[in-house]
Amino acid sequence: MAEYISGVITFSLIYVIATVGLAVFTGFTGLFSLGHAAFFAVGAYTASILTYFYDVNYYLALVAGMAMAAVVGTIIGYPTLRAKLRSDYFAIATLGFGEAVRVLLENLEITQGARGLPGIANETTLTVVVIATILVIWVARNFVYSRYGRAAIAVREDFVAAEMMGINLFQVRMRSLLFSAMTAGLAGGLFAHYVSFIQPGMFTAYLSTQLTASVVAGGMGSITGPVVAAVLFVAIPEALRVASMWRLVAYGFLLVAIMVFRPQGLFGYKEISLHSFRRLFRKEVS
Repeated sequence: MAEYISGVITFSLIYVIATVGLAVFTGFTGLFSLGHAAFFAVGAYTASILTYFYDVNYYLALVAGMAMAAVVGTIIGYPTLRAKLRSDYFAIATLGFGEAVRVLLENLEITQGARGLPGIANETTLTVVVIATILVIWVARNFVYSRYGRAAIAVREDFVAAEMMGINLFQVRMRSLLFSAMTAGLAGGLFAHYVSFIQPGMFTAYLSTQLTASVVAGGMGSITGPVVAAVLFVAIPEALRVASMWRLVAYGFLLVAIMVFRPQGLFGYKEISLHSFRRLFRKEVS
């Protein structure tokens, strides 16, 4: 039982890492990405191939997965962001990009096609995932409260006004996308070395939709909200596993209920921090 709970927590935190990265991009620049499963897959396959075929150190392989995801992010981000695609057109472009990467992985010899890579070294532990999650949230929080983060928020609120104020739309969005791609690549590497088997079918549009749903349900403009939503979206279907296929129905109803009763997301623009707890404690004391 303890091992099962540890597994659920590990999966939840891996999805939290990918979701936090997407929250920085979608939540703070206003552009929807429906192809983040591609970055997840690139990180997973890069790290796995390096440890599987070339005996590269696990941690170096994770870094390589992040770097490769950033390279792929540049390939899709440079032409689309330079062209200043609107949010809906950008979402369609990333959706097609995600499917293209999946088909490519199914036809490459080194990825062993649809058969996938079995027997990947089981290196990812709960401790490693917890440390990685804390680091990613810390970096994301510092990014959001930095000059670049404030510029990203300005772009999200009104990109025309932001551009007139001298903010470089391309730079702001590109930095956010690269951070987002790298975190998805890290999550992919951790995931592959935890489940010990990957195949292209694991990285479909369903995964991209799940990540995007976590950001929207948690609250666009918050880091805390997507973290909580990502944990809920992994934990609740697991808790309802006894209900077989009906757990997916419950998952859908949960998302609909959040959108109806909390259209701004669970946390909206709010964050939970140590300062929040101190303020709450002072109110209770007074």
